[in-house]
Amino acid sequence: MFERNLPPYLAHDLDAWKKGVEEKSHLLDCLWGELYGSINIAEINDNLITHEQAQYLRDKYLWGKDV
Repeated sequence: MFERNLPPYLAHDLDAWKKGVEEKSHLLDCLWGELYGSINIAEINDNLITHEQAQYLRDKYLWGKDV
């Protein structure tokens, strides 16, 4: 539910992160930063996702928590 209807830029960065992790990319630090920034922009600047949705994405993909 929290991964649906994401703004295009966030969906793109999330897909890039997932692919980078899967392929063990040497650019994970860059991809991490891009995803972190996109989550923040979607939540804070653009108000396109809720705080709960943003926290879920951060916990699952950036902090590696089991959500």
